[in-house]
Amino acid sequence: MRNVVVLTIIAVIAILSISCNQRNNRTSSKDENVVINNPYAMSDTLYTPESLGYELFWEDQFDGNMLDSAKWAVRGTGPRRIGYITPEAVVVKDGNLELSTFIRNDTIFTGAVGTQDLLMTKYGYYECRAELNKSVGPWSAFWIQSTKIRDGEDPGEYGAEIDIMEYIREFGDDTVTHRVHWAYGPNLQSLERLNSRREGLGVGYHTFALEWTPEQYTWFVDGYKYHGVTRGISHIEEYMILSMEIPNALEKLKDAVLPDLFKIDYVKVYKKKK
Repeated sequence: MRNVVVLTIIAVIAILSISCNQRNNRTSSKDENVVINNPYAMSDTLYTPESLGYELFWEDQFDGNMLDSAKWAVRGTGPRRIGYITPEAVVVKDGNLELSTFIRNDTIFTGAVGTQDLLMTKYGYYECRAELNKSVGPWSAFWIQSTKIRDGEDPGEYGAEIDIMEYIREFGDDTVTHRVHWAYGPNLQSLERLNSRREGLGVGYHTFALEWTPEQYTWFVDGYKYHGVTRGISHIEEYMILSMEIPNALEKLKDAVLPDLFKIDYVKVYKKKK
């Protein structure tokens, strides 16, 4: 009888523990359509685009010694926050696209490229493999943007900014963040920032991906699924951006070691198999 009681107590403790872990692994939102998972991977399952039913649609391996003008253009040359975007901060070498932030004559320069008017598409699996910036201050970003985002408030009709990955080291060396914004202007809407933690993100190359479907955005780091949301879904064609971002205040660069680099090994876009 005593053994039965002990086993029963152990079983109850185990059930309570599982229930507690499940609550900790999912944070509810005021909007029931938003699912925000904890900063660690949702499971130990390692995904590939192929395992999710996708096949390669578009890619750039950054071979050669110059940016492929049929795929990318330097984005937004000119003022950017406290500095300037310049083609000098965009270099292709050794199989990588290198976007840098540097200072020359007390002026801050940075690099960004985009596929606007070159690759405009919707839905699919978007992935880059990259080595991230080393400093606190500037940050690496891989995102998707709409050309109509200022024209209206419905993300389905006017699109959204979908941040596949931002690496802002002040949030932690092992953390990347993700967000969705739409309706640029006085009625701007944004989802809560999502954090994904993975040991060693600040060292070497890692993959960052987004699965965009008509129903949901899902984020992956190194093939592991971290978050899924169902708000702010765009249903229009958009374009990709890779950028080395700079802050809006000089004080935020006080600990930066410049020049700093965002090195991209490849970008790939996958579509569902027909």
